[in-house]
Amino acid sequence: MRDEDRLRRFRLGTARRLRENTTSAEQRLWRELDRVPLLRTHFRRQAPIGPYVVDFVCLRERLVIEVDGPSHTETAASQRDTARTLWLEQQGYRVLRFWNQEVYENIDGVLDTIHAALYGSLGAPPAPPSSEEL
Repeated sequence: MRDEDRLRRFRLGTARRLRENTTSAEQRLWRELDRVPLLRTHFRRQAPIGPYVVDFVCLRERLVIEVDGPSHTETAASQRDTARTLWLEQQGYRVLRFWNQEVYENIDGVLDTIHAALYGSLGAPPAPPSSEEL
Protein backbone atom coordinates (compact mmCIF):
# COMPACT_ATOMS: atom_id res chain seq x y z
CA MET A 1 0.00 0.00 0.00
CA ARG A 2 1.30 3.44 -0.93
CA ASP A 3 2.00 6.08 1.71
CA GLU A 4 -0.73 8.31 0.24
CA ASP A 5 -3.29 5.54 0.65
CA ARG A 6 -2.19 4.86 4.24
CA LEU A 7 -2.43 8.55 5.07
CA ARG A 8 -5.88 8.81 3.50
CA ARG A 9 -7.11 5.78 5.45
CA PHE A 10 -5.66 7.20 8.66
CA ARG A 11 -7.39 10.57 8.13
CA LEU A 12 -10.72 8.94 7.31
CA GLY A 13 -10.44 6.70 10.36
CA THR A 14 -9.61 9.70 12.54
CA ALA A 15 -12.59 11.63 11.16
CA ARG A 16 -14.87 8.64 11.84
CA ARG A 17 -13.62 8.34 15.44
CA LEU A 18 -14.10 12.06 16.01
CA ARG A 19 -17.67 11.91 14.65
CA GLU A 20 -18.41 9.11 17.11
CA ASN A 21 -16.95 11.13 20.02
CA THR A 22 -18.09 14.70 19.40
CA THR A 23 -18.23 17.14 22.28
CA SER A 24 -21.60 18.30 23.56
CA ALA A 25 -20.94 21.78 22.09
CA GLU A 26 -20.23 20.24 18.66
CA GLN A 27 -23.40 18.13 18.94
CA ARG A 28 -25.44 21.22 19.79
CA LEU A 29 -24.06 23.20 16.86
CA TRP A 30 -24.61 20.27 14.49
CA ARG A 31 -28.29 20.04 15.55
CA GLU A 32 -28.73 23.80 15.13
CA LEU A 33 -26.93 24.25 11.80
CA ASP A 34 -30.10 23.38 9.88
CA ARG A 35 -31.41 26.79 10.98
CA VAL A 36 -28.86 28.39 8.63
CA PRO A 37 -30.42 28.31 5.14
CA LEU A 38 -28.13 26.70 2.60
CA LEU A 39 -28.69 26.60 -1.11
CA ARG A 40 -27.37 23.59 -3.03
CA THR A 41 -24.84 22.82 -0.32
CA HIS A 42 -24.50 21.48 3.21
CA PHE A 43 -22.15 21.18 6.15
CA ARG A 44 -20.07 18.12 6.86
CA ARG A 45 -18.80 17.34 10.33
CA GLN A 46 -15.39 16.03 11.29
CA ALA A 47 -14.20 16.26 7.70
CA PRO A 48 -10.61 15.67 6.61
CA ILE A 49 -8.96 18.58 4.79
CA GLY A 50 -5.30 18.13 3.98
CA PRO A 51 -3.47 17.07 7.15
CA TYR A 52 -6.34 18.17 9.41
CA VAL A 53 -9.82 17.05 10.43
CA VAL A 54 -12.04 20.10 10.89
CA ASP A 55 -15.13 20.21 13.10
CA PHE A 56 -17.47 21.44 10.35
CA VAL A 57 -17.02 22.49 6.74
CA CYS A 58 -19.20 23.80 3.96
CA LEU A 59 -17.04 22.75 1.03
CA ARG A 60 -18.89 24.71 -1.63
CA GLU A 61 -18.46 27.96 0.30
CA ARG A 62 -15.03 26.93 1.64
CA LEU A 63 -16.11 27.79 5.19
CA VAL A 64 -14.63 25.92 8.15
CA ILE A 65 -16.14 26.12 11.62
CA GLU A 66 -14.18 25.07 14.69
CA VAL A 67 -15.64 24.71 18.19
CA ASP A 68 -12.96 25.12 20.84
CA GLY A 69 -12.98 24.03 24.47
CA PRO A 70 -10.78 24.97 27.41
CA SER A 71 -7.80 22.94 26.18
CA HIS A 72 -7.43 25.40 23.29
CA THR A 73 -6.32 28.13 25.73
CA GLU A 74 -3.07 26.28 26.46
CA THR A 75 -0.07 27.78 24.67
CA ALA A 76 0.82 24.69 22.61
CA ALA A 77 -2.79 24.14 21.54
CA SER A 78 -3.21 27.79 20.68
CA GLN A 79 -0.08 27.68 18.52
CA ARG A 80 -1.36 24.56 16.73
CA ASP A 81 -4.72 26.27 16.16
CA THR A 82 -2.94 29.31 14.68
CA ALA A 83 -0.86 27.14 12.34
CA ARG A 84 -3.94 25.12 11.34
CA THR A 85 -5.98 28.26 10.61
CA LEU A 86 -3.13 29.74 8.57
CA TRP A 87 -2.79 26.54 6.52
CA LEU A 88 -6.55 26.37 5.88
CA GLU A 89 -6.63 30.03 4.85
CA GLN A 90 -3.72 29.43 2.46
CA GLN A 91 -5.85 26.70 0.88
CA GLY A 92 -8.67 29.22 0.34
CA TYR A 93 -10.86 28.41 3.35
CA ARG A 94 -12.36 30.94 5.71
CA VAL A 95 -12.22 29.79 9.33
CA LEU A 96 -14.67 30.70 12.08
CA ARG A 97 -13.82 29.73 15.65
CA PHE A 98 -16.31 29.63 18.49
CA TRP A 99 -15.79 28.77 22.14
CA ASN A 100 -17.93 26.02 23.63
CA GLN A 101 -19.57 28.60 25.91
CA GLU A 102 -20.66 30.67 22.90
CA VAL A 103 -22.43 27.63 21.47
CA TYR A 104 -24.14 26.91 24.82
CA GLU A 105 -25.04 30.47 25.76
CA ASN A 106 -25.46 32.32 22.46
CA ILE A 107 -26.41 29.83 19.75
CA ASP A 108 -28.43 32.48 17.89
CA GLY A 109 -25.37 34.76 17.72
CA VAL A 110 -23.21 31.86 16.52
CA LEU A 111 -25.72 31.01 13.78
CA ASP A 112 -25.99 34.70 12.79
CA THR A 113 -22.19 34.85 12.43
CA ILE A 114 -22.20 31.72 10.26
CA HIS A 115 -25.03 33.12 8.14
CA ALA A 116 -23.15 36.41 7.69
CA ALA A 117 -20.00 34.51 6.65
CA LEU A 118 -21.99 32.61 4.05
CA TYR A 119 -24.09 35.45 2.69
CA GLY A 120 -22.44 38.69 3.80
CA SER A 121 -24.62 41.60 4.71
CA LEU A 122 -27.35 40.56 2.29
CA GLY A 123 -29.20 38.79 5.09
CA ALA A 124 -30.60 36.11 2.81
CA PRO A 125 -29.22 33.22 0.80
CA PRO A 126 -28.73 33.81 -2.91
CA ALA A 127 -31.70 33.26 -5.18
CA PRO A 128 -32.11 29.77 -6.60
CA PRO A 129 -30.47 29.34 -10.01
CA SER A 130 -32.60 29.90 -13.05
CA SER A 131 -33.26 26.98 -15.37
CA GLU A 132 -30.66 28.47 -17.73
CA GLU A 133 -27.98 28.18 -15.02
CA LEU A 134 -28.69 24.51 -14.31
